Amino acid sequence: MNQTATATAVALQPAKAKPLDSEKITINLGYVDLGHIDLLVSEGFYSNRTDFIRTAIRNQLTAHGEALKQVVARKMLVLGLQQFDAAALEAVRAAGQTLQIRVLGLAAIGLDVTPELALATIDSITVLGALHASAAVKTALAGRIR
Repeated sequence: MNQTATATAVALQPAKAKPLDSEKITINLGYVDLGHIDLLVSEGFYSNRTDFIRTAIRNQLTAHGEALKQVVARKMLVLGLQQFDAAALEAVRAAGQTLQIRVLGLAAIGLDVTPELALATIDSITVLGALHASAAVKTALAGRIR
């Protein structure tokens, strides 16, 4: 049986256009595990299955918090939301530079960014979380997305 849960990206910078603040994922659970979750929900420990799953995920992230901090620092990841619109990428191009984007959370490339501009300014993208961009930009950058 499938159960969906959402993983929330923490926004650390103000967003110009409010993107979705979560990504839907699907997980498969065994019937016994699902029964245990339903029992805890029916006994009032959690409001629903999603509440249980979110709580379990947050508890695991807290348990591994120090290791996560070390990896984020070592890999030089931006934590939270990082947005790139056409104006920002035009400034990068005008400066004769390119970007290596590394995000833990949400990387959003604006709908005003053309595939050509993205190719000219983005060397690589590593996203642990979600990447929001037009289908054309994602296709253009496919070989640069890790």
